[in-house]
Amino acid sequence: MTRTRVRVGIVGCGLIAQVMHLPHLRELNDLYEVAAVCDLSLELAERIAADYGIERRFQSWQDMLSATRLDAVLLLSSGSHAPAAIAASQAGLHVFTEKPMSLSSSEGQAMVDAARVAGKHLMVGYMKRYDPAYERLEHELASRDDIRLVRVTTLESAIEPYVAHLSLHRAGSIPQDILATLRAEDEKRVDEALGNVSENARHAFRWILLDSLVHELNALRGVLGEPDAVEFATLGAQNVSVVLTFSGVQCVLSWVDLPGIARYRQEFAFYSPWRRLTLTFPSPFLRNMPTELTLEGGDAGTSRSWRIVETASYEEAFKRELIEFHTCLTADREPRTSGIDGLRDVKLCEAIVAAHEARGR
Repeated sequence: MTRTRVRVGIVGCGLIAQVMHLPHLRELNDLYEVAAVCDLSLELAERIAADYGIERRFQSWQDMLSATRLDAVLLLSSGSHAPAAIAASQAGLHVFTEKPMSLSSSEGQAMVDAARVAGKHLMVGYMKRYDPAYERLEHELASRDDIRLVRVTTLESAIEPYVAHLSLHRAGSIPQDILATLRAEDEKRVDEALGNVSENARHAFRWILLDSLVHELNALRGVLGEPDAVEFATLGAQNVSVVLTFSGVQCVLSWVDLPGIARYRQEFAFYSPWRRLTLTFPSPFLRNMPTELTLEGGDAGTSRSWRIVETASYEEAFKRELIEFHTCLTADREPRTSGIDGLRDVKLCEAIVAAHEARGR
């Protein structure tokens, strides 16, 4: 590309678009021009367009792609992003997609293939990978330092308390036939991914693994590489427990929904004989809240120990991933969280379901 300022169209004007992406795109006005917005609620699209001075607004992404000159699209809606991503690639556009990238590995592969054939970039929005504290963790773990255990704990909580202070627009009426069609299509995609599985597994795959835990899985893979195996998995409506191994190192991952208290907490802990590293993420809906990296060590055989809590930066990870996307397009290089990277996460989610189902046989 020769353009420095990238013309983008946005599909989906809901919560994450309003809380994070749109404000940061406005701050990055020298890098991006938002040329069009699209939402199933045309009323919502019009309100967002008015707030941000965006000229074009649409109810369908198909109309937006055919009627607007764009360089790239940002897919920020819920559900599968495969149809819009494939069509955008075929139209010669780069694609940034929020999670879930897709609802099955087969359609995720189709997204990757479409971008490759078109010679365009496909990036998945795993903002934790662009967090300055996460990048510090990568540096600290470069030698692996004889890690003996990895523990990941996510205490999920209600979103509303974290965004109640913001002026957000809610979607207006959406035709029920459109919603029914989209729900039916998503159900078919989950069928394709999982086949005949228990209702618990199906619910957890769609609404916990793909909608939340995929971030933890991607962050783990970013520092540890590909897992050897899914050793154990149990999936419930409010709890998920998974045991993975990475080069023989056991990783215990726990996710629990605790909606009664606005106290989201997520920890990645890495234990070796000589030191301990803990990365603690705040709620992803709080702008510019720093992630903390805690480093612990001591002198073997003595009572001396120490603990340092680092604040790497107040830079917002959501903003940094948009800068990464722009850099990849203008420098023509693959993003750290590429479509292939995202596809591996979808496949891992499918493998976790398979491990859960195998326990019941």
